[in-house]
Amino acid sequence: MSVTANGSLRAGVPDTQDSVRERPPRPRKGWLLSRLTPYLFVAVAVGLLVLLTYIPAANMIWYSLNDWTGFGPVDDFVGLDNYVAVFTDPAIFGVFGVSLYYFAASFLQMGLALYFATLLSFNTKFSSFFRGILFFPYLMNGVAIGFVFLYLFQPGGTLDTVLAWFGMAETPQWLGDASIANYSLAGTSVWRYTGLNFVLFLGAIQSIPGDIYEAADLDGANRWQQFKHIIFPGIRRIIGLSFILAVAGSLSVFEIPYIMTGGANGTSTFVIQTIQTAFQFRQVGLASAMAVVLLAIVLFVTWVQRKFFPDEKVDLT
Repeated sequence: MSVTANGSLRAGVPDTQDSVRERPPRPRKGWLLSRLTPYLFVAVAVGLLVLLTYIPAANMIWYSLNDWTGFGPVDDFVGLDNYVAVFTDPAIFGVFGVSLYYFAASFLQMGLALYFATLLSFNTKFSSFFRGILFFPYLMNGVAIGFVFLYLFQPGGTLDTVLAWFGMAETPQWLGDASIANYSLAGTSVWRYTGLNFVLFLGAIQSIPGDIYEAADLDGANRWQQFKHIIFPGIRRIIGLSFILAVAGSLSVFEIPYIMTGGANGTSTFVIQTIQTAFQFRQVGLASAMAVVLLAIVLFVTWVQRKFFPDEKVDLT
């Protein structure tokens, strides 16, 4: 019952405030599951990350502090001796010089990718066809690419035959001559990875609003001016990302030189040296220290790049 405005009692109409105050709150069905569901999805990914990345990395750091051959218990603790050997042995640390070839080639690779991405971002005939051609090498397996270019560079192979058509009878040993072998391998790397940078640059260019290009056309800007004042500033972040990938890739080159030369004739990279140290010379502790040093160098270079070339919001309007 409730009291009306004139003071009379009205039956059958409950007091709203009393009912709300006296009725206990109903528990929501499945509230615990709904709150835990996002964490359950994240737990699977985090668990795999810990199991396949962080635990092996922690084991690698522990191995690097021991003189371990890969067999038996890890109980010969040597401290930082393996790291001292990495930085003092010219045969180990000196192979980083080979990475300079791939690092220089990465700039050529980025330049070609940026050129073709800019060219094919405008109205070009058969642009989809050329995009597929440029990206196709990156889809191929690295081992297959190594064998293809191995036949290309072998004496009397495809490259020598093509050069002979233009009157070049005497050709160098593309992979047998230590003075040019790294140039041949770096050129192979350029052919393979240009497609990756091309797709990154093309996607970034196409994300720039089209009305900016229309305004530039109305102002009389040519293609070079549009590239200089619109495209390049608009994709600066992607260029920075490509630079980080280029540094990391040049330091960790493995497939191409390992398949084509096996690290012979001065083409051994730091990763090939690490693999050989671990599985041929049975110095897993030293190889683990080399892997940790490589990881530290990549992280340091990335930090320096992000420190001195930070991401800046670009306003093209």
